[in-house]
Amino acid sequence: MQREGERLIPINIVDEMKSSYIDYSMSVIVSRALPDVRDGLKPVHRRVLYGMYGLGVFSNRKYLKSARIVGDVLGKYHPHGDSSVYDAMVRMAQPWSLRYPQVDGQGNFGSMDGDPPAAMRYTEARLKKISDEILSDLDKETVDFQNNFDDSLTEPSVMPTKIPNLLVNGTSGIAVGMATNMAPHNLSEAVDAITAYIDNREITIDELMQHIVAPDFPTGGIIYGYDGVRDAFHTGRGRVVLRAKVSFEEVHNRNAIIVTEIPYQVNKAEMIARTAELVKDEKIPGIYEIRDESDRNGMRVVYELKNDAIPNVVLNLLYKYTSLQTSFSVNNIALVHGRPEQLNLKDIIHHFVEHRHVIIVRRTEYELRKARERAHILEGFMKVIGTQDSLDKAISIIRHSATPQAAKEGIIQEFDLSELQAQAILDLRLARLTGMELDKIRDEYEAIMKEINNLEDILANEPRRFQIIKDELLEIKEKYGDERRTEIDYSGGEMSIEDIIPNEAVVLTISHAGYVKRTLLSEYKIQSRGGVGNKAATTRDSDFLEYIVSATNHQYMLFFTEKGKCYWLRVFEIPEGSKTAKGRAVQNLINIEPDDKIKAYIRTNNLKDAEYVNQMSVVMVTKNGTIKKTSLEAYSRPRVNGVNAIEIRDNDMLLGAYLTNGTSEIMIATKNGKCIRFPEAKVREVGRGSIGVRGISMEEDDEAIGMIVVNDLKNDTVLVVSEKGYGKRTAVEDYRITNRGGKGVITLNITEKTGNLIAIQNVTDDDGLMIINKSGVAIRMNMNEMRVMGRNTQGVKMINLKKNDEIAAIAKVEMDKDVVEEEELLEGEEGVILPAEEGDAPEIENNSEDENSEDAAEDNSEE
Repeated sequence: MQREGERLIPINIVDEMKSSYIDYSMSVIVSRALPDVRDGLKPVHRRVLYGMYGLGVFSNRKYLKSARIVGDVLGKYHPHGDSSVYDAMVRMAQPWSLRYPQVDGQGNFGSMDGDPPAAMRYTEARLKKISDEILSDLDKETVDFQNNFDDSLTEPSVMPTKIPNLLVNGTSGIAVGMATNMAPHNLSEAVDAITAYIDNREITIDELMQHIVAPDFPTGGIIYGYDGVRDAFHTGRGRVVLRAKVSFEEVHNRNAIIVTEIPYQVNKAEMIARTAELVKDEKIPGIYEIRDESDRNGMRVVYELKNDAIPNVVLNLLYKYTSLQTSFSVNNIALVHGRPEQLNLKDIIHHFVEHRHVIIVRRTEYELRKARERAHILEGFMKVIGTQDSLDKAISIIRHSATPQAAKEGIIQEFDLSELQAQAILDLRLARLTGMELDKIRDEYEAIMKEINNLEDILANEPRRFQIIKDELLEIKEKYGDERRTEIDYSGGEMSIEDIIPNEAVVLTISHAGYVKRTLLSEYKIQSRGGVGNKAATTRDSDFLEYIVSATNHQYMLFFTEKGKCYWLRVFEIPEGSKTAKGRAVQNLINIEPDDKIKAYIRTNNLKDAEYVNQMSVVMVTKNGTIKKTSLEAYSRPRVNGVNAIEIRDNDMLLGAYLTNGTSEIMIATKNGKCIRFPEAKVREVGRGSIGVRGISMEEDDEAIGMIVVNDLKNDTVLVVSEKGYGKRTAVEDYRITNRGGKGVITLNITEKTGNLIAIQNVTDDDGLMIINKSGVAIRMNMNEMRVMGRNTQGVKMINLKKNDEIAAIAKVEMDKDVVEEEELLEGEEGVILPAEEGDAPEIENNSEDENSEDAAEDNSEE
C-alpha cells in the first residue's frame, strides 16, 4: 500500500536482475577474487600488508597480536568478516602455501596436514623482510591512493613492489564466470627472465624459458613431463603433472617407499588416510604398513611393503590412485587496467616491467621535487648566512622586528627570498650559525645539486631507468634468491604408468570359482612328458583351476563371460600371487555379475590404435555350436560395467573367443571327438548385438568344447586333449576344409579309457603346454616331445592322473629354451601325483576306421 508522499517507480525485473548481477559479478572480479597483474595481490592481501605497514610491524620490529592486525585491517580498509582477513594472513605466513611467505607468524599457523591455525587472539605476526620490498617507496607517491569503504581514509590501489610477486608466489581465486590459478616460480629464475626481457623486448617465450624453466612449488616435488609447462608459458593455460619425491630403502628387512616431498596443495594426512582405505579395499596390494615419520626436520612418509611386492609396481599404483601424483591446472587470469585477461609468461613479465618503470619515474619525480625544495632552502641559507656581513644584517633585522611576521617580511625584502626560505631562516637554531655548520650547509648544497642533475638525467634517459630496474632486481635476487625446490622430469609427459612396470611374461590362472592371479612364468619349471607335475595353486573347497593363460604385463586382457559379456583389464592390474596363492576374486577386479563366470579371454595390443582394431576381429563360439564374428573396434572403448558381446539363449553359454585377421581358418571341436575346419571368410562380420550363425552341427548328446584359430598352416598342428589325460598332435591338413555348419570329422577316438574331449589347441614344436587338473596339479612340457600323428588315432597319455582326477584346462605357453630343469619330487608328497608304475608306458593306439566313413559326413546346411 502506497503511503502519502511516496512515489513508486516501475522497473522491469529482468533488467533489474541483469544490472544487479552484473554489478555483483564485477565487484567479485575486480574487488575480491582476481589479483592485479602489477603487484600480484588481491585486495585483501594488499590491505593486510598496508595495515601492518600502518601499524609499523616491520621485519625488524617486535611481533604484534594477530587480532590487533586483523581488527585494524577490518576497521580501516576491509569491510568483510574477520575470518576472511585472518585466513588470508595465515596463508601469507605458511611456507608450504607461498613460495616466498610475506608474513612472519609466531604461534600455530596450521600445518601441511590441514590442521587449522590457532585463533587470532593466540598468534602474533609481523612482516617478512621480503615484504619490505613489496612496500618499498610507498611513501614516495609512487602509486595512486583511493578512498576506503567509508571515505575516511585512503589506501593504495596497488603496491610499488620490487618483487615480481605474481610470478614468484602465484595465486588462485574463483570469481563469477571465471577463475584464476597461477603457479609459483623461483625468484632467481624470474629475475633472470625479466632482465633478459629488459635487454631484448623482442625475446620469444621459448628464449624466456631458458631462464625461467618451470614453476617452482614451495613443497618441492617433481614436475612430471614438460608439455603442460610449455603450454602454460605459451598460452596461459596448461596442466602441470606433479609427483612426490620418493626413494627406496630397506626398513625392518622389508622394502619401503620413502616420501620426502609431496605435490603442492596436497593435504598429507588426507593422502595417507585415503591410501590406507585403498590398501584395505585391496585396490593397492603390496603395502604392509604406512607411517608418517615427519618431524621438525622435514617430511618422511614410509610405505612399508610386503615381502613379495615389487616397489616400482606399488609406487605406480600409488601414483595412479593417490595424491602422490596430482596435476596443477594453470590458468593465468589477472586484472590488467582493471579488466581480467589471460596472460602468457611474456605478458606477465611485460606488465611487471611497465609497472616498475612507472614506479621509477614517479619515485624519481618525487625525489627530484624534494631535492629541489631542499636546494631552494639551502640557497636561502647561502644568501643569508653565507658571509659574516649578511648574517649580522639578518640577526639585526630579527632583533629589531616587533613580531615574527615582521622579521620574515624584513628578511624577504632585504635578501630577496621566498616565504619558504625566510621561514627556514627564522627556524634555524643558533647552533647552525657556527662556522662548522655553515660548511656542512655548503657541502649539502653541492651534494643536492649533484643529486638533482642525476635525477633529471634519469627522467630524461629511458635506458637509465630500465638499468635501475635491472640493478634493483639483481639486488633482490642477491638478497632473497634461492635454489629450485621442484625438480623436472623431462622424460615424463604422457608416459603411461606401465612404462615403469617390467613387461615380463606371466601366467594368469583363473579358478572355477572365479579366483584370478598372475604369476611370473619363471616360477614354473619345465618337466618331461609323462612327469607327475607339481602343485600349481591352492584351491578352496570344491574349487579347481579352470583356465590358465600366458600373457605379458603390458597387454590388454578382454574377459568374456558365459553370459556373453565382455570386460577389460590391463594384465598388470591383475594382482600378483605366488604359484601356490589362491588369487583374488574376479568380482573384486571387474563388475561381473555374481552368477556369471569368465569363460574366455583375448590378449590384445593397443586398443587406441585405429588401424589395429579395424584390421582385427573377435570370433566367438558357444556350447551349442553358434559362431559369431565382430570387429575388434567394437571392443576398443573399455567400460567399467562391461558390454554385451553376444546374445546367449537358454541352455547355451559362451565357450571361447579369439582374435582373427581376416585370413584365418577356424576349427571347432565337440566333446564326442568331432572337429570341423572352415575359412574365417565363411563367417560374415556382424555387430555386437547379433546372435551369430551355426558353426557346427551336432547330435543331441554332443556339445562344442572349444575352438582354435589357425594362421600358420605350415607350422601349426592341432592338439586335442581328453579329460583322462590322453592327447594327440595332428597336422591341420588332416582336417579337410568344409563349409561352416557341417558335422565335421573325427579328431579323437572317444572311449571309456580316454574320456570325453575337453580341449583343442593349435601348437608348434616351439610351444610349451601347461596342463592343470581339477585337484590343482600342474605340469609344463615342451611340444616338441610329442610327435605328430594321424587324425584317427587315440593318442598318447600326457599326464598320469591319480584316482578319479581329471584334466581341468590346458594352455599354450612360451618356453625358455635356455633353461630346462628336471624336478625331483618325493613319491607320495602331498599335493603331487605319483609317477606311473614301471611298465605302464605311454601308449599309442591306432584305429583303422577310415577317415571318409560316415562319421566324417558333412552337413553343409547353414542357419
